[in-house]
Amino acid sequence: MTLAVMTVQPMQALRCRVKTLYKQLLFIGKEYPAGGLPYFRPRVKAAFMKRRDLTNREDIEKAIKMGEFVLKELEALWFLKKYRYLKKTYYE
Repeated sequence: MTLAVMTVQPMQALRCRVKTLYKQLLFIGKEYPAGGLPYFRPRVKAAFMKRRDLTNREDIEKAIKMGEFVLKELEALWFLKKYRYLKKTYYE
């Protein structure tokens, strides 16, 4: 194996992780309380486009970790919304 092939494989793995993160954010953005997907999609796209020129592996990893953090926060927001709905439905 040449050095070029060895360095390309990890970058393809990073690209796959970025695409997966983008899809997960869009999926969870459907339930975003401030307007759903029409509100959320342009903001996610702008955030990803702002970082599209990153080439350093460490910078890309850092951006992915930040995106995963945002995803966890959105999931927590969704679970809170679900909990409040159930509480309102069954306990009030």
